[in-house]
Amino acid sequence: MTASPRVASLLHGPVTPLAESDSIRAAAERLVAYRAAALPVADAAGGLVGVLSQKDCFGPALTASYHQEWRGTVADHMAREVITIDAETEIVAAARIFQSQPHRTLPVMRGDALVGMLRRSDVLRALLAMTSGRWQ
Repeated sequence: MTASPRVASLLHGPVTPLAESDSIRAAAERLVAYRAAALPVADAAGGLVGVLSQKDCFGPALTASYHQEWRGTVADHMAREVITIDAETEIVAAARIFQSQPHRTLPVMRGDALVGMLRRSDVLRALLAMTSGRWQ
């Protein structure tokens, strides 16, 4: 039996995290520009402290649409309780996590270091490839 593919094989390169002090508007612009469902938030030392999703930005965006002014920072709107996944997790195990959680993306860690974001769609694509013999 061959070794099962790992989450690390699905990463698209390093991700630049948001800072807690970033304006919520600038963060929303980054989410849209990168076509990302969510981005990690790191402290000054690079440690993961949260995740900001597109959904988190809807409240401030709706308020801004009425008042013509964006207010707040990433820290005001991000999720602080974060589910992470290790880079060496098997793809099938990652699929089970996505099956049981509502998240579209998960921060990928190697020890204490953030190494990327795993997208649910990439896991599904990998499962399709694995079950059709196209996995490389």
